[in-house]
Amino acid sequence: MMIEIDSPTDPRLNLYRDVKDRDLTGREGLFMAEGKVVLERLFASRLARTVSVLTTPERVGGLARLPDAPVYVVPQAVMDEVAGFAIHRGYLALGAYTPPLSLEAAVAGKRVRVLVLSGIANTDNMGGLMRNAAAFGVDAVVLDSACCDPLYRKAIRVSVGGVLEVPHYRVDDLMGTLAALDLTPYALSPAGAVTLEAVTPAARSALLFGAEGPGLSAEVMARCTTVRVDMAGGFDSLNVATTSGIVLYRMCRAQP
Repeated sequence: MMIEIDSPTDPRLNLYRDVKDRDLTGREGLFMAEGKVVLERLFASRLARTVSVLTTPERVGGLARLPDAPVYVVPQAVMDEVAGFAIHRGYLALGAYTPPLSLEAAVAGKRVRVLVLSGIANTDNMGGLMRNAAAFGVDAVVLDSACCDPLYRKAIRVSVGGVLEVPHYRVDDLMGTLAALDLTPYALSPAGAVTLEAVTPAARSALLFGAEGPGLSAEVMARCTTVRVDMAGGFDSLNVATTSGIVLYRMCRAQP
């Protein structure tokens, strides 16, 4: 349903106001999506519901489909004034994250690959990790309490909407959760005991990554098979998102 609005003070636009400030203060339990590709993934997502869309008359025709939700069409100047900065991509949307399955149901299959993240606080890294999870067919992503929100606006943008394709779940006890789900844990570390090429993953595998710098805790590493990606010339490590791409490519295709 398209609704034309020409005033930046219209109350229907309140949740789009001061976008960058609301990134920090929240949007009443909703998240903000930005850009054409991300919006179209939101519209098609089984994990999220589109609440509303904000765009301009010039851009609205560029969407392949419109959601069953209000589409507010405003002049570009109004969109920029409401958002608080120039929206060059021309599209914003509010969504509600509503995954239909519990974590237990999402990983109930005989062959499962779960991406497990600990202490990932950088939104660019989180976005890259979620993009790789979607690209290589991960069944679910599990986060500890120290991870940033994958639904932060920048993380969604960096993931190119991948966060809207793979369900994610936050848990208090990473290792206890993996044990309860009967998932075999593999911890990635430059000091891993075995090389990635030498690993034949279990049918139900969890792949653990920590923040750049501190990495995974010694307690977590002690309860996992530790795996390394060997590099030339004694180089220490890669960006965590880059490493996850290499690891997921192999582990999601390897047969137990």
